Amino acid sequence: MQRARIVLLLLLPFLIPRNAFSQSDSCNLRISLLTCSPGEELYSTFGHTALRVTDAATGMDIVFNYGTFDMADPIQFYKDFTQGLMLYSLSAYPFSDFVYEYQSEQRGVIEQVLQLSCAEKNRIFNALRENAQEQNRHYYYYFHQDNCTTRARDMVMKHTDSPVVFKNILPAEVPSFRDLIHSYLDKGHQPWSKFGIDILLGGNLDKKVSNLEAMFLPDYLMKGFDSASTGHKSLVGTTQTILTVPAQPAATSAWFTPFVLFMGLFIFITILSFQKANWSVTFLRVFDISFFLLLGLLGVLLITLWLIRIDTVCRNNLNLLWALPTHLPVVFVMARQKKWVKTYFRVVCILTVLSGACWFVLPQALNPAIAPILGLIFVRAYAHSKKK
Repeated sequence: MQRARIVLLLLLPFLIPRNAFSQSDSCNLRISLLTCSPGEELYSTFGHTALRVTDAATGMDIVFNYGTFDMADPIQFYKDFTQGLMLYSLSAYPFSDFVYEYQSEQRGVIEQVLQLSCAEKNRIFNALRENAQEQNRHYYYYFHQDNCTTRARDMVMKHTDSPVVFKNILPAEVPSFRDLIHSYLDKGHQPWSKFGIDILLGGNLDKKVSNLEAMFLPDYLMKGFDSASTGHKSLVGTTQTILTVPAQPAATSAWFTPFVLFMGLFIFITILSFQKANWSVTFLRVFDISFFLLLGLLGVLLITLWLIRIDTVCRNNLNLLWALPTHLPVVFVMARQKKWVKTYFRVVCILTVLSGACWFVLPQALNPAIAPILGLIFVRAYAHSKKK
């Protein structure tokens, strides 16, 4: 959905012919929804949405794009990203530039021309122009609630004479936000991105979506518009393909996935845990310090994201059942074999077993790669709880 480049916002007075502003016959306007296919990068995995406005009388052909952001200061960008303060903008630029970009990225673009009255088209166009002014164009981006796709949807819905009525576009088994995100990541063969997202984003993402909420994704908005009506007419008049996705060889799933890595590590460490050789004891000592240190740091990160982000996507994160922040101080006294350290690791064993036993009833879906991580935690925590 996002655009990973800086788009220069062309000033509308130069972009749109002056006589377009005084055009009395607004029926020359045509407004359409542009839906772009996913790209290879993570930011483009979910596709993109924009609105196109053309005027047959003046030759105007402008794309209004809610998906632009500025990475001129990377440090500030990632700081804002961590806090959930992603500042996005509405930009307006020629349709030819838009097509050139997607053509160069070999991504498809489908256009749905909307059936609107002259007054409705005029209202939407005026609202877009007003929204594109410097003082109005910025907004905070929340990827599943307020993004470039939902902004385009709401712009149309707010300015029709009659309410836009959507037919159901959801399957019988209603998906959650996480399910919808997974479907795109699986299709894009991005198991590591999926693993990271599943760890960082909390249980609020497992809420079942409503029909309207599903339209935070471009494909679902396109499907929703295709079956929608306003008044006594369909919302979409005609649909055409602007750019076709080039035929590509079938992608093969990567074998080196998080599950494969951690399962291999679990088997190796479990076998090593039964060895008495000096080298294996030394290796496990270094491994335990590194492993529980990383788990503790991850737990601190999850707590931090839960507390500092202004949105809710990182809250109620049940990955804290195994990524315990308390590992962080304990890791520095593991070698002392204190009685309370053994008790601590007994509690960790119990919590790990309970987490695995409740896997399918937890209100948050855990990534499959976490299963061998739980195995690793249990094996090494059990070893420390039994140390003499």
